[in-house]
Amino acid sequence: MNKLHPGLRVFYIILFTLSILHIACSPRPNIQGKGEDFLQGVWNEDSVAFSNKLSNYTQHHFKFTCDSVYIGMVTHSKVNLYDDSCYNNGIWKEYAKGVYVVKGDTLFVGATFTHANYKQKISGCYRIGRYEKNFLIKKHSADTLSLESLSDQREIKLILKQKITCVQKEL
Repeated sequence: MNKLHPGLRVFYIILFTLSILHIACSPRPNIQGKGEDFLQGVWNEDSVAFSNKLSNYTQHHFKFTCDSVYIGMVTHSKVNLYDDSCYNNGIWKEYAKGVYVVKGDTLFVGATFTHANYKQKISGCYRIGRYEKNFLIKKHSADTLSLESLSDQREIKLILKQKITCVQKEL
């Protein structure tokens, strides 16, 4: 039976551990992530089911490019939730920009509310701060995507309007 000298065994254990730590703790390349191929593109929610019966609803526009997401939301409300100067006859737009990740059948979005030019919004009408939303990916095909919000169980049926090929950028 081949036995290692105890000092040599400790040396190999330390060397192995350091190798694992080096691999696990190596800095990631300073480049944008690829994201999910099936999501890459511009997706619109052209209509909302039963919108005529809802007191408020939001239509969504998503642009997925690599691991980034740009979101446009048009809210229609029969109830004034804001100052009159913000209510805008019950129709207003909001925007968010951030990153996403898909784990299993769930889309996780971490974003920040922005102005229409996707520059950070720190004051004004409607929501400011973080847009954190999780969606169940109910189904997807080459040109349709069905998401269900895990916070309010509303379904978002999206149609692909433009396919995008991810070109990763330096961060």
